[in-house]
Amino acid sequence: MAHVEIIATMVYQLMENASIEELKKAGLGGHYADHRKALFYTDATGNPWTATYIQAKGDAIADLHEDMAAEQKARATYENLINLTDEHEIKEILKFLREREVVHYQRFGECLQHVQDSGCMKK
Repeated sequence: MAHVEIIATMVYQLMENASIEELKKAGLGGHYADHRKALFYTDATGNPWTATYIQAKGDAIADLHEDMAAEQKARATYENLINLTDEHEIKEILKFLREREVVHYQRFGECLQHVQDSGCMKK
C-alpha cells in the first residue's frame, strides 16, 4: 500500500464519524462544502495534488538525487505530522511511515553509489 493510501485511510477513519460541527471547528468546512467527507488529495494549504510533483529527467544520477530528496521531504513531513497530533495510534503509524522514508533514502543512496561506481550513466 502506498504511503498516500495509508494517510488517506487514516484521514477517512478520523473523519468518518465526525459531525459537521466538528469538521467546521477543525477548519474543514470548506472541504465538506466541496467534497463532503470524500478524500480529495491536497497539501496542507489546500493545493490539489498534481502530477507536476513528480520529477524525472531521464538521467539516472539526477533522478536518484531527486528520489533521495523526495524521501527526505516526506520524512520531514511525517515528523511535522507527529508533532501535530496527540493520538498515540496515529503517532505510531506516522513513525512507521517516517522510518520507511529513511530506509528508502538509504536504498536510493546505495543505488546511486552503484550507478556512479559502475559508470552506468548515459552519455
